[in-house]
Amino acid sequence: MDKSSQYKIFNDPIHGFITVPKGIILKLIDHPYVQRLRRIRQLGLGYLVFPAAEHSRFSHAIGALELGQRVLKNLREKDTTISDAEIEGTLIAILLHDIGHGPLSHTLEHTLITDFNHEMMSLAIMKELNRQFRGALNTAIEIFTDQHPKKFLHQLISSQLDIDRLDYLMRDSFFTGVSEGSVGINRILKTMRVFRGNVVIEKKGIYAIENYILSRRLMYMQVYLHKTVLSADVLLKMIFRRLRWLIDNGRDVHQPSIALKFFLEKQLSSKKTISKKMIEMYTLLDDHDIYLSIKYWMHSDDPVLSDLCRRFLNRSLFRTTFFPGTPSKKVLNKLLKQTQAQLNKLGLPSDEESATYYLKPDQSYSEAYKYENEGIWILEDNERAVEFSKAADTKNIIALTKPVVKPYVVHLKEVDVRL
Repeated sequence: MDKSSQYKIFNDPIHGFITVPKGIILKLIDHPYVQRLRRIRQLGLGYLVFPAAEHSRFSHAIGALELGQRVLKNLREKDTTISDAEIEGTLIAILLHDIGHGPLSHTLEHTLITDFNHEMMSLAIMKELNRQFRGALNTAIEIFTDQHPKKFLHQLISSQLDIDRLDYLMRDSFFTGVSEGSVGINRILKTMRVFRGNVVIEKKGIYAIENYILSRRLMYMQVYLHKTVLSADVLLKMIFRRLRWLIDNGRDVHQPSIALKFFLEKQLSSKKTISKKMIEMYTLLDDHDIYLSIKYWMHSDDPVLSDLCRRFLNRSLFRTTFFPGTPSKKVLNKLLKQTQAQLNKLGLPSDEESATYYLKPDQSYSEAYKYENEGIWILEDNERAVEFSKAADTKNIIALTKPVVKPYVVHLKEVDVRL
């Protein structure tokens, strides 16, 4: 038999040729829920800063699947007992870990549904797929929710050193051109092993882990929390905030996307449950719904919504200014007055409500490594594992465990923040 008929090959710029055996995993890849990830950018609005950052959630899912195959093969070679069913379940959980992401990834995560995060939707979609595939995802769901007795399998999906992070750091580094995010994936995967039921790293992999943690910090500073990305995120959120205000005040706003209209009009919460109807509509949403709608709203008779949409489509973004500490109410009031004056000059509504769409104080938060409760463990010898910050030769790692909080204000470029 021609072996090529037993698997499918994906050509990936990060990991090379990725081989996926035919069966349930390939059927899931071909499912519309997973194919939808092709239409969602991995880095959301990051492409507005890094022109090549157009890669999708789908490419990340396939990349993570490949890393999952490598590490499971490696663990088996080190005499870790993992059944074929557990291998398949883990790979399915890795493939589907991000299936609950909405349009533009994290940007609108809390805008369309309240009391919500994408992991909740990922689980709901996995359960729906399990129904469609008649229980074939039972093990995957157990592993995803950390209900499986072999805890190390869940750690491969969600931990301080999971497959998700290893792929997206390498992938995002490549497509943004930020070389500081490059991670020694192969050494990390090869030095992973299971010790007393948990994933640990052999001592010879300690420097690769140090580089991994430093890469996370640098990618957050240079990419994920880039000041222009923060500005674009705020602008998009302000568009939806204005839209919500118009709807709440009885204004009729044309909505070309059926799925987007459903969530904007229903104002749903996931606090009690995620219904089948919510899943149906959510899995119709992707980046195209957002862009098509914004192109329509740019011609709205509401001058604020129209202006915000025009700025977004033409990349006429706000400016982000970082502050040494949280700006006082006095400073924010002065900035608000300046904003109102500038809006008046531009012929736009300059009342206080309208001005708040052009001024937003916030703070960025990043934490490269959490060592309390869920740290990375280094195998010192065959009898003892040590938490990474205590095993590392350098004390720089301790500094990287501290969260970095940076207050900032997003504002019109014409507003002078030197107060």
